[in-house]
Amino acid sequence: MDAYASTRQATRLDAIPGRFDPWLLGVSVALAALGVVMVGSSSIALNANPFYFLTRHLLFLAGGVGLAAWAMRTELKAIEKHNQLLLLACFVLLGLVFVPGLGASINGARRWINLGVSRFQTVEAVKVIYIVWLSSYLVRFRDEVNATWPAILKPLGVAVALVAMLLLQPDFGSSTLLLGITAGMLVLGGGNLPRMAAPVLALLPPLVALVVFEPYRMRRVTSFMNPWADQLGSGYQLSNALMAVGRGEWFGVGLGASVQKLNYLPEAHTDFIFSVIAEELGFAGVCLVIGLYALLVGRAMWVGYRCVEMRRHFAGYCAFGIALWMSLQSLVSIGVNLGVLPTKGLTLPLISSGGSSVLMTCAALGLLLRISYELDRAERQVARLRGEAAQPSAGNIPATTQPLPNTAPVAGKLATPARGTSRLRPRVEPTLGGDAPLGLRKGA
Repeated sequence: MDAYASTRQATRLDAIPGRFDPWLLGVSVALAALGVVMVGSSSIALNANPFYFLTRHLLFLAGGVGLAAWAMRTELKAIEKHNQLLLLACFVLLGLVFVPGLGASINGARRWINLGVSRFQTVEAVKVIYIVWLSSYLVRFRDEVNATWPAILKPLGVAVALVAMLLLQPDFGSSTLLLGITAGMLVLGGGNLPRMAAPVLALLPPLVALVVFEPYRMRRVTSFMNPWADQLGSGYQLSNALMAVGRGEWFGVGLGASVQKLNYLPEAHTDFIFSVIAEELGFAGVCLVIGLYALLVGRAMWVGYRCVEMRRHFAGYCAFGIALWMSLQSLVSIGVNLGVLPTKGLTLPLISSGGSSVLMTCAALGLLLRISYELDRAERQVARLRGEAAQPSAGNIPATTQPLPNTAPVAGKLATPARGTSRLRPRVEPTLGGDAPLGLRKGA
């Protein structure tokens, strides 16, 4: 193929557009819409202005849509190349809360920075940034992660350092969430399970000690086991949450008819909004919410798997990380509301009221949609190349039905397709004639 023809082909391939995954887009919109309805319903009695919290939620949601739109228009390669700055940003953001005059303290916890018009919880931004950095790390050290101790210990050391800063705030819920995301991404990135087991087991005693030797955390554990023993004290939140869930029965008491939200159930519009959903929409509403999160996480995992098959590892690991984040946080939030987990201050993603959480969840979903866009574009480019390679010998048969060879003779024998070290088997790249495999993007 001459230079002119190559330029024409490259131009045609670059001009191929992608599309955002309709399932991811649809379920994100559905969760956001449900959140608007339930924030309006659960917060109506919490302020003299019945629409105060709803108005704030809509403003933050609009800001989150703006962040999502920016993420959806940003090339992944432009994000990946700034991996070291992203890691630095994680530590800087967590350190800002301790700066006098900038950090804000609420109920003894120092987790926010004061932006004038509102407060921002920095750990919400750290979750997104950390997932992107860890994805980049797993791409750069993909072979070493499965074979050497230092490659495993470095991300675990970073996670422990971030957790130490979170515990100083203190924020035990986000600490355990960050450790869970790290472990899950290392496993999906090809980490050696026996080698990972040792540091994980070593971290368990300190985590247990943090609960046992901190009186308020220990009270949460004991009240979780029997909230009715001290219904007006340590078991107040959980007992009222369980009463709300029980009143809902099969189809709920009706939208807006919740009694527990009338200053009985604390944080009804944030941490315990799922209990209000259960009371007003019943078992059917609970199944709807769980089904939407299952669809979101399952689709994100599928997109990540397809990316790894296409050798777009950075995109795939980012999708896995966001899926782990959404699944773990929603699981903990729902479990707390149903009384199967001790009380933790984690919001329900996209549904609970909370400016920082809404903003950064939208940004993460925008990044996930960008991943699906670039995946679809890459698949269309591969389909075009297959068609062009098969067309000369296809005759009147459609080009897409002609198979492509996937091996080339090297030193008197067939070359074996390259395989990565990820636990997910990468796909064999298409070839043109006897040429080498065609890579779609360096470092993907």
